[in-house]
Amino acid sequence: MLFLYSLIPLFTVGVAAQNASTTAAATAAQAACLATRLDLGPTKVKASGTQYDDTTEAYWSFFNRGDEPTCIVYPSSASDVQVAMGHIFHSQSDYAVRAGGHSPMIGWNGINNGVLISFEDMTAVSYDATSDTITVQPGATAGSAEAAVESHGVSPVWGRADVIGTGLLLGGGIAFQGPLYGWASDRIKELDVVLVTGQLVTATATNQYSDLFLALRGGANRFGIVTRYELYAAHTGTRNDKLWYGGLIVYPGSAATALLKATAHYVRDLTDPNAGAIMILNAYDTTSTTAHACYFFYKGTSLPTSIFGEFLSIPSTSQTFSSYSYYDITFLIQGDNGPNGQQFGASSFIGDETTFINGYAKAVNFTQHFADQLIRSEYTISPIPQSVWAASLSGPNAIGNPGVNYATVDFNLVFPDNEATRPPLLNAAYKLLLAQNPPSPGLPLYINECHQSQEVLASYGNYAALQATYAKYDPTGFNVAHTRGPKGL
Repeated sequence: MLFLYSLIPLFTVGVAAQNASTTAAATAAQAACLATRLDLGPTKVKASGTQYDDTTEAYWSFFNRGDEPTCIVYPSSASDVQVAMGHIFHSQSDYAVRAGGHSPMIGWNGINNGVLISFEDMTAVSYDATSDTITVQPGATAGSAEAAVESHGVSPVWGRADVIGTGLLLGGGIAFQGPLYGWASDRIKELDVVLVTGQLVTATATNQYSDLFLALRGGANRFGIVTRYELYAAHTGTRNDKLWYGGLIVYPGSAATALLKATAHYVRDLTDPNAGAIMILNAYDTTSTTAHACYFFYKGTSLPTSIFGEFLSIPSTSQTFSSYSYYDITFLIQGDNGPNGQQFGASSFIGDETTFINGYAKAVNFTQHFADQLIRSEYTISPIPQSVWAASLSGPNAIGNPGVNYATVDFNLVFPDNEATRPPLLNAAYKLLLAQNPPSPGLPLYINECHQSQEVLASYGNYAALQATYAKYDPTGFNVAHTRGPKGL
């Protein structure tokens, strides 16, 4: 009892300090909001109303909904972002940036007691045939961008669901045809970026901001706010050009081991850049006849048995194959905002059977323990062959080529409808699950599928360069101190 009483003063001091910190954050945000509203006007800076409410609810993961920013800034130009960021920096306010709202990482694109910059009024996409590039504003999505330019026979090639926003481009960015066209971030020609001080610069692979250009392509939200992407166009054809063949195979739960062995072989041996795949194994209901879903595509008229034969030979529940345009593939997986909280956690594995099988077994064991607190648990595998790096048009990115074929692995949890918080014990056990499934030696984690607790940047081959670049462009550490994002800078 004496011990408990001895903690009361410490607890009181801790609560007082937390309250003081919250008050200081609120005061700084109010100052930034007022100054920005005076400069940009009430139509672009809002602290309440229908648009404000709609924005705070327009997130893919339910866990990111319901925040109450001190104000939301709705820029229509880079100069608006400069004004807002300048006041945020001067006021020492916390802030967040929302592009497509698809990130599952809690707090990376939303905020309480701070300024939210939301790009829903900057969604333009255009194609320039002379430069053969696609210009994208940060509020666009993979689907809206594809729809805007497919009539020209080109694609920006990012994402595997139509609702995914431009934030994916800042994390590397996996697409279904990544083996052919490379990381989405490696199709960027140039970026307009607002730094923490409000300065606007244009970064390319060859100008004075080439170090910033590298860091932005994998460094997520740590190196500035991108207000314009210029992307090298991929010549994928129009929606009527059915240049790909493939589709969905659904497997029963009993096929898991065979699927994981086939996946390990595919990851290890793939050399043909025309092949693309994603394997989604159910770790929640392992007895279902429709447990596992695998998408396979090939640029051609069939799925070559030399590449996909092992998957095709595994007894399946259903197979749905067709000829597709790249436009069709972009809209194949719908990613609409639902009533469920999502949680991601990343690992990366070489093509080793035991590693994939053991990782899945641990995911199943975790899921069975917490099954009453979840509605779904998936073990999602995205192959990253060396052709992904060879296809780069932008030079090295922040991630760094590990020199081997591998796959990213996402331990994805889905929570019951309208559940706003994650149970603490489950969350602690989930971190243990990730610790029990570290990346194979020398492999980077994939930041777009990470958990916010993971040290993703430290797993990069170019980590030292990232640290130096961050210190150069943000010497006071303002971004790390005032917005949530990846750790390690």
